[in-house]
Amino acid sequence: MRARVTHTFTYRYSAPVLLGPHRFCLKPRGHGFQRLLDFQLVVTPEPGRLYPLVAASGDEILRARFNGPTDAFIVRASSLVETEPAPLLQVCLEGNEPMLPYPVGHLNGDLAGSLEGWLPNGQHDPAAVDMAQEALMGSDQRALMFLQQLVEIIQDRVKYTQRHVGPAWPAGRTLKERVGSCRDLAMLMVEACRCVGLPARFVSGYHLVEPKPESYDLHAWAEVYLPGAGWRGFDPSGIGVIDDRYITLATSSKPELTAAVTGSFSGPNGVESLLEWSIEADIQEPAATMQSA
Repeated sequence: MRARVTHTFTYRYSAPVLLGPHRFCLKPRGHGFQRLLDFQLVVTPEPGRLYPLVAASGDEILRARFNGPTDAFIVRASSLVETEPAPLLQVCLEGNEPMLPYPVGHLNGDLAGSLEGWLPNGQHDPAAVDMAQEALMGSDQRALMFLQQLVEIIQDRVKYTQRHVGPAWPAGRTLKERVGSCRDLAMLMVEACRCVGLPARFVSGYHLVEPKPESYDLHAWAEVYLPGAGWRGFDPSGIGVIDDRYITLATSSKPELTAAVTGSFSGPNGVESLLEWSIEADIQEPAATMQSA
């Protein structure tokens, strides 16, 4: 699939403000099963400094610093991305499917951050542990069956709904509420995978569903590290194993580090801000054409 995605944020302030340092996670991944053909970021007012850096996850993010007051702040990212289907997991593992729980000592130490529990004390949420055990019992301890069972359990117990404000919920709250946004379901899957020794991380990006909706939104899913197959995406609020209609922007063991725009402003007492945003996508070539090229 080849697609042009334009993502725009418009902040307006009731009085002139000073913009603090900002961080942008808006540049799509340019490796693996995704190629970045073109990327342009236009920021108004123009930053005094704008520079890229490579995050711990390997994703490229951008930081900006600003000079002078403004009553408006506009960020527009335009990306041309080409994606391709990942090889089938069964083919990658070739009969060497990991058995669970996976021994932590067998993994590369670089994956340690993607195994830690998500509670403030670093422990796994008991609700996620219970869910993981249930999925494990129905999987014959095989990793691929476990992941399939886990997605089915999450979709059976939690109703997906949009929630544009606030951080991802802990696993226990999502299961208690029985409703959650894509980021809540993603972190529920991440936490459950970590409980059985599978490194997992949070992903922010776009899902260009068909038929085309009236408007697109940012989406979140999970990436799970499978020894022998590497990092692979799973969407518990969607289709399970992701396909080439997903575009990755940023990944992290902590969801707050994938926020599209992060920053601050300072101004007079009582100043108010208003945010408007839009995501437009133009799919230029179907997946079948790309595969035959």
